[in-house]
Amino acid sequence: MFYKCFIDSYLTLRFLRQYFDDVLRWDFVPDENVPERLEAEEATPVQQWRPQQNKPARYEAAVTALEQCLTLKRYSWRTVKSYKNSLRNFIRFYDDTKPSQLTRKQINDYIHHLVKEHHITESYQNQICCALKMFYCEVANQAEKVEGLVQAKKPQKIPQVLTEGEVARLLKAVDNLKHRCILTMIYSAGLRLGEVTKLKLTDLQFEQHRIFVRNAKGKKDRCTILAQKAESLLKEYLALYCPVHWLFEGPDGGQYSDRSVQAIFTAAKDRSRINPLATTHTLRHSFATHLLEKGMDLRNIQELLGHESSKTTEIYTHITKKSWEKIKSPLDDLEI
Repeated sequence: MFYKCFIDSYLTLRFLRQYFDDVLRWDFVPDENVPERLEAEEATPVQQWRPQQNKPARYEAAVTALEQCLTLKRYSWRTVKSYKNSLRNFIRFYDDTKPSQLTRKQINDYIHHLVKEHHITESYQNQICCALKMFYCEVANQAEKVEGLVQAKKPQKIPQVLTEGEVARLLKAVDNLKHRCILTMIYSAGLRLGEVTKLKLTDLQFEQHRIFVRNAKGKKDRCTILAQKAESLLKEYLALYCPVHWLFEGPDGGQYSDRSVQAIFTAAKDRSRINPLATTHTLRHSFATHLLEKGMDLRNIQELLGHESSKTTEIYTHITKKSWEKIKSPLDDLEI
């Protein structure tokens, strides 16, 4: 008896031949346009909410007052910008009511609306709460409205980390001397993106093999290590490019931009075919993890990274393969 069948992919064909080869007769050749496998139907992604950040609110004076308060407290320009946008979108949501007349219920309703309807992240939810607390406590003198405001519980995510082999492939994929120096400095010293672009020539001490990181996150200064291989690469770079003030200068002699560094990393990542989810900050995570695997004390790593709390540094203990060779899965003891 003969049956006609339709083969939608070579994967289906291999499955039929594996399990029904004894009962089916193969008298045909699949069409040339039959794919290797069917593409899975992708789920429609949730549209990310993008509030209008530049449109002034009816009561824009409240945003201006918050900006003045944050400036006097010497908050960073990034924090000022994000807090202003958060407050502006909030008071625009209740555009007909003065911010001082809004109630605690309206605050909760607004945040609940963003969570349910716009699927905002936990970080953005907490940013909104911080902005509203700052405004009502420091500007409007209505602290009771935000007392005990619920903060979102952040997911405990393990950071992306590259292997030492992947880092080596990444750095070898960069031909430009300046670009290689930038990525090498990030990994070899555990620097943040904004820290490597702010480095000045005076921040390097070759004799002491150390780097001064000035005005880093939290307005803190710290020292970190200058690796010997990074040092020799830097000397070659300095002799060729001759920067005047910043260690890494742009075409106009000013500070090198963060976006340029990100573009350098992305291009190197694509060429070296490492983890596609990696970012420039992954190099900092890899620096800490590799030090921990080599036996460095967690407290020393905390100081090199500039973490205020040891709990922040402890996240790398969940990634390191140190002592994994002593762990044996119970599966290996089963007679199967």
